[in-house]
Amino acid sequence: MAIGWLFTALLITLLLVRGAIGYAHRRGMLDHPGQRRSHSLATPRGGGIGIVVAMLVCLPGTLWSLPGAWPASVIAGLLGALVLVALAGWWDDHQSLPVLPRFAAQLLAVFGFSLALLATGLSIWWLPLLLIGGAWSINLHNFMDGIDGLLAQQVMFVASGLALLAWAVAQPALALAAATLAAAALGFWYYNRSPARIFMGDVGSGSAGLLIFAFSAMLWRIEHALLWPALTLSSAFLVDASLTLLTRMWRGRRWYTAHREHLYQWLVRHGGSHAGVGGGYLAWNLLVAAPFTWLAWSHLELALPITMLVYSAAAALWLALKRRCLRRHLSKDRHVAA
Repeated sequence: MAIGWLFTALLITLLLVRGAIGYAHRRGMLDHPGQRRSHSLATPRGGGIGIVVAMLVCLPGTLWSLPGAWPASVIAGLLGALVLVALAGWWDDHQSLPVLPRFAAQLLAVFGFSLALLATGLSIWWLPLLLIGGAWSINLHNFMDGIDGLLAQQVMFVASGLALLAWAVAQPALALAAATLAAAALGFWYYNRSPARIFMGDVGSGSAGLLIFAFSAMLWRIEHALLWPALTLSSAFLVDASLTLLTRMWRGRRWYTAHREHLYQWLVRHGGSHAGVGGGYLAWNLLVAAPFTWLAWSHLELALPITMLVYSAAAALWLALKRRCLRRHLSKDRHVAA
């Protein structure tokens, strides 16, 4: 059964993304190269619809039919949230949707899922934290979707890690649901690896962020301490997106507008290939995030300080690489001026 669901998610995504390439060309849904973009050729967007449809098909079966099944209310809340976030993203991929309506749809989606999760026996006082966490996960994954293959690669890694964590605490239903997300991301990555034939678009990046938040929250519901290894899996993206946003806010810039100031964008602007920069993030995931996630899971009483250590190291590396890029940028400007 598990293999069947994984194959279904992979196949649906492969077929729909292939169709989305032609659809995007016909509708003129193309991202053109420009000052705020890191690619050199006009590329269709919206391929994340394949991941969305695959998960809408697979989530009810995976979360309901295996041991550790989740209540129908939680499954319905997750499906409703996914539809709402995907619709807002799909609209934005076709024609720009203003920030406030898009953010309102995201908050409503997270609110509905969070209420369903809290109704399983948790205090309503957790709601504000869930709203903040869900909204930030949706948007940070959108922010980090800027070069070929990076977001799809990250979703595969984090979803696989969440699946292993769920399996380790005897939650086969949640483990398979997370694994199907990894399979769907693999199907999309096939078309998105460098050089990308299609981009995920808001429909996919926001939906991926929602699902990673939801699966992490469901792990937290099972055992609160599992939140820390789950967050360790996402350390690379969380640090890059969060520190970039805080830096832009500190400098008084319009932080909610499109830009190219994330570390991965700076690395590409200063000579790194999309595949090479993605390989750097993958190296962090495999050499740091993965072993420390295992360490946090195997020592749950020390999970919080372990996670803090990982995030401190990631922040230090982010700062060092960002300063290096800035020095090279200033040196290049002085050379051009001379």
